[in-house]
Amino acid sequence: MEVLQIALPSTLKLNINLTDEQYFQLCEKNRDYRFERTAEGELLIMPPTGSDTGRRNVKITTQLDIWNSQNNLGEVFDSSTGFTLPNGAKRSPDASWVKIERWNALTPEQQESFAPICPDFVIELRSRTDSLKELQDKMQEYIDNGANLGWLIDRKNKQVEIYRPGKEVEILENPAYLSGEDVLPGFVLNLMPIL
Repeated sequence: MEVLQIALPSTLKLNINLTDEQYFQLCEKNRDYRFERTAEGELLIMPPTGSDTGRRNVKITTQLDIWNSQNNLGEVFDSSTGFTLPNGAKRSPDASWVKIERWNALTPEQQESFAPICPDFVIELRSRTDSLKELQDKMQEYIDNGANLGWLIDRKNKQVEIYRPGKEVEILENPAYLSGEDVLPGFVLNLMPIL
């Protein structure tokens, strides 16, 4: 018996017109997949995170949440959380944080859906199959839509790209730690178990 093998790209892109409600229902009914939507309305379907990337990602989210629990300055979100950016894109960073006053300004209905807000801080962790260019574009989109700090952690090249509004991207080679700067005062991410 012959086995049919189909090679699909790591991210499948479809041009489908969906209302926000239809998009939300699609995501709710297909929790085994990761969906995002570009500002142009293109639907992105991504496979679930691989085990190794998921293991490393939880180390990021845990460190961020511990810091936040001690400081109570905002809310921490994991990679399954979707946000509606000001440009209309629906994105799900691998880890993110929103200042408490901005989060509390949203209605309960807005908080329950894909909140219409760009996180103040975002992290993307590049997996083996992720396109570096697509992640760099995504990071710039976060900054263009209101994020104050973003880290693109590139395990493959042992680099971290730091994104800030109005500044050139800073590239660090195999850093051991990252500082949350004035956006996340006192937060230090230990990269040893991540890179």
